Amino acid sequence: MMRDPKQKPLPTITPENKPFWDYMKQHEFRVQKCKSCGKFFYPPSEYCTNCLGHESEWVKLSGKGKVFTFVIVRRAVMPAFAAEVPYVVAIIEMDEGVRYISNVIGCDPEKVSIGMPVEVVFEDVNPEFTLPKFKPV
Repeated sequence: MMRDPKQKPLPTITPENKPFWDYMKQHEFRVQKCKSCGKFFYPPSEYCTNCLGHESEWVKLSGKGKVFTFVIVRRAVMPAFAAEVPYVVAIIEMDEGVRYISNVIGCDPEKVSIGMPVEVVFEDVNPEFTLPKFKPV
């Protein structure tokens, strides 16, 4: 089955990342925290990326962070994104240290800067899917 080129793609749900996306639907930004070494880690995994421990818990983050780096997309790579250009794709470094790739919304793309404080906002794409995005604080 081919996907409609005017429909934006959504992340693929896997057994490892399903809890992450389930929490997003509840408007909670949660990541795994290792029970052995105490480090937060993302993307979701069955083991800690720091100590390789196999026990973790899903911990709610503050939702606050800073723009670590970013790019302004000025030409849509897919027809589904054509109406949105220009838009910002950024790596957000959460206050807890985890980095997450998302969009910075709610401001002129030209005003985005490295180190800009941001906070999570949730975009309910459909009844099954919510995406975390970030806006300036």
